Amino acid sequence: MSLFNIFDIAGSGMSAQSLRLNTTASNLANVDSVSSSVDQTYKARQPVFATVLDDVQEGYKQGAVQVQGVVESQAPVRQEYNPSHPMANEDGYIFHSNVDPITEMANMMSASRSYQNNVEIANTSKQLLLRTLQLGQ
Repeated sequence: MSLFNIFDIAGSGMSAQSLRLNTTASNLANVDSVSSSVDQTYKARQPVFATVLDDVQEGYKQGAVQVQGVVESQAPVRQEYNPSHPMANEDGYIFHSNVDPITEMANMMSASRSYQNNVEIANTSKQLLLRTLQLGQ
């Protein structure tokens, strides 16, 4: 396995965590959104990741992170009776998104730390490669 594969692996991890941060930001932006029907209500979204292992050569495996997709939460939306609200349906109900801001903040901190870890892996690998080149001087 080449030392340069480390950059591919760390890069795929950074890309995945960047998508996770963007999804979390979208969820947090819509935490207070309301609508007049369940179908139009914003539902929290979460990315789904998978590990990809490729046989590179002679039993060595190279890993990466692959984004399988983004799925909507199946948690129920909150229904509130508020007939004076401009978005209320004909029965007087409005529907709030199912985004939990505490969960989203925890996701954001976790994704940020994972991104930082991948950056550190790439920086450490770069430093090791530079020191290896300096051995020949």
